[in-house]
Amino acid sequence: MKASVLLKSSLLTSLFVISSCATTKYSEDISKNNYSNLQAGKMYVVTMKDGSPKQKMLFRNIDGDNLIGTAGKKDSAEVIIPKSNVAAVKDRSKARVTAGAAVIGAAGVAAIVISSLRAD
Repeated sequence: MKASVLLKSSLLTSLFVISSCATTKYSEDISKNNYSNLQAGKMYVVTMKDGSPKQKMLFRNIDGDNLIGTAGKKDSAEVIIPKSNVAAVKDRSKARVTAGAAVIGAAGVAAIVISSLRAD
């Protein structure tokens, strides 16, 4: 009985760990994803091809070959990033939700394991 509970809890833990690594990426390659999936009013982290620091941006729209947004919800400074300089765009909100779910799930699995160990 003890081994089956530990096996189940380890499978659940590995599932949560794998899902916590998931993040949504957008790139220039249409086979991977294209920029038309970016949603106005969402925060994204843009990684540049030239090695410059990652840039956070509240996405507004696409104008020709540029991604346009603002530096943040409270900062109204306009940010214009050429598509040709973008290596990847990551959705921050989905990564936070997934990480939070992984932490809650891991705590639940730990509670099950501890309670099963005390029951014996």
